[in-house]
Amino acid sequence: MIDIYTEKIDSPDWIIQNDLFFNLYTSNEEMTDRDIKLIRQVDDANLTTDKRIETKYGLGTIRNLSSGCKTLLNIVKHPEKVVCVEECGPNVLNIIFKMDHIKIYMSRPSFADIPDHACLRFNEKDIVMGNAGYQAWWGKEYERRAANDL
Repeated sequence: MIDIYTEKIDSPDWIIQNDLFFNLYTSNEEMTDRDIKLIRQVDDANLTTDKRIETKYGLGTIRNLSSGCKTLLNIVKHPEKVVCVEECGPNVLNIIFKMDHIKIYMSRPSFADIPDHACLRFNEKDIVMGNAGYQAWWGKEYERRAANDL
């Protein structure tokens, strides 16, 4: 199940500034084979043993990864935290919505290929399945927001 939160709260269990959190914490952690594969898949970059990245543009540090890639790694390395995905493009969101047992924050819907078997729980109460459930939930949410001038 993917837990989706649509209203931001100030909590140490939330990662809102992904680049900053990644640069301070996640980038200093050991990168697993899975992490290295995700870096290659998302940013087409190879991670060296000294935590540099090699891309078609040249050599950089792990801090030069895209915001989407940093967000994905924050989710993978810190599944207990709620991670903001609002800076992610469809390429990263497609990976995120295939995951399980994660928590994300999004204040608005994003375009993503959500598998039919994906179980999504909005704000710890409404459970829906797949893209159809995701779209229907957001439709009702926008009606609620309009009715309440939000």
